[in-house]
Order: sequence, then C-alpha cells, then structure tokens
Amino acid sequence: MFENIIKNVHNRHPLIHCITNYVSINDCANIVLACGGAPIMAEDINEVSQITSICQGLDINIGMLNDNKLSSMLKAGATANELGIPVILDPVGAGSSDYRIKAVQNLMSNVQFGVIRGNVSEIKAIAEKQGIHNIAAGVYETMQKNKSAMGVEAGIADKITDDNIKEMADFINKLSQKTGAVIAVTGGIDMVADENRVYAIRNGHKMMSLVTGAGCQLSALTSAYVAADKEHILESVCAAVSVMGISGELAYRRMAEVDGNASYRNYIIDAVYNMTDETLKELGRIERI
Repeated sequence: MFENIIKNVHNRHPLIHCITNYVSINDCANIVLACGGAPIMAEDINEVSQITSICQGLDINIGMLNDNKLSSMLKAGATANELGIPVILDPVGAGSSDYRIKAVQNLMSNVQFGVIRGNVSEIKAIAEKQGIHNIAAGVYETMQKNKSAMGVEAGIADKITDDNIKEMADFINKLSQKTGAVIAVTGGIDMVADENRVYAIRNGHKMMSLVTGAGCQLSALTSAYVAADKEHILESVCAAVSVMGISGELAYRRMAEVDGNASYRNYIIDAVYNMTDETLKELGRIERI
C-alpha cells in the first residue's frame, strides 16, 4: 500500500504553496523541506494565483484568519482547482467562533478540497454544517455537551477510542462522501477516510500535544505527500499521518533529561528528514476499519 511514497516525495520535490498559520509558519516550511519538498509562502491577493500556478500543492490553514487572507485563500483555491492542483484544508479552531465556521463554509462552497485534516472537534464542526449527525447517538450527545471545547485543541470528550471507533469510521466516511475530500482526523487514534475506505493509525506520542502547531505541520507535510502522488491521495494521507506519528515516537526516544518541548519539536523535524519507506513499513501502525 505504501511502496515508495517517501522516495516519491524526494524524487519529485514538490513545490507547496502554504497559506498558513503565522504561529507555525516557520515550522511548516521546515517540515516541507525535511520531507523532500519545497515550501513557498505567499498570501497577498495580487500574487496568490500566480504563485499557486507554479506549485504542485496548496495548503490552506485558517489559523490567524482575517478577511484579506480569506480572499486570498479563495483565489488561490480557485486557481488550484482550475489547474488540477490538490488542495488541503486545515480548519483550525473551526468550531470556536462564528467567523471561522462561516469562513470554512465559504471555502468549502467555492473550493474543491482533496483533503480536509483536523482534530475531532474541528471535523465535527464542519460535519454539523454539512448536515451530518449520524454518529451513534451516545457519541454524538457527548460531543454536543462538549461544544464549549471545540477550539484549536480537541475537546476532552471529542476523542476517538476503541469503544467508538466504528461509529467514528462511519461518521467520517459519510463526511468524505458528502465533501468529495479525503478526511483525516487526528488525535490519540488518527483516522483517514475516503468515500469507501477508512483506516485507523496508532502512531504518535502524547508529548506531541506540547508542540505548538504540530497539526499545522502535519497539514503541510500531507500537502507534500499528496502533491508527489495525487493519484493515490488516501494512501498518501495515511502515510503522512503515520510518518508524523512515528517521528513523534522517534523524537521522544532521542530526548535527554535536559531536553524539553522546544528540543522535541526539532527532533520531530529531524525524524521526518531521516524517514525512509523502510522505517514507515516497520513502524507504521495502520489498519483498515
């Protein structure tokens, strides 16, 4: 399933246009470089179309959103769709304000996304606006009670567990069918789905939650993987999610007693840089649901 995915990124060296979060923009650039791609960051409406047209992938991240940035995202997304360039959406904090969820609705109404990647709370906020509430009743009721936590970090109750994984698989599968995008939900257990298939990925380390912008980095990494093989988007997304998790595991093993979350962030990027298809095959914990 994952033959030569990492090698493809290094060989094809995709140029990725990231309109992303100011908090994590430098780390996003570095992780694209680490995986074998090349990043470019531009958000002025006067150039985003031209910049997108020379790229192989577009990463749209709504962290630190404003009206001008949203207009540029819409224009870049339209250009990418016209040219067949895959577009990734990272709906940061989608459920935390009316402004953000309306912006996501605007983007999804006007741009066809190849991948939507977020935590459970963000994906649930999107699904509600798409009219999808068909999680098993108990799971959905728990999520509804936890609406106040739907922000940049997933709410405590918005977790994928072995008890609700089947219901969550059905939920994100339906969302993929509705949107035409591969859906990636990240957390303690990650899940990736297209219209027909759903995979669970059990890589990662709890310390990754102490790295600001780890999700933003994953979306940028995913853009590079998908751009290198846009004919196999589901497989590329699964690989990217697993690689990020494996990198978190390897980074933690490397830490010394004097290290903290800043060193850990750098070790994750180092691990992505040193990743091989053989390491992915050996350490990736990916299963079809």
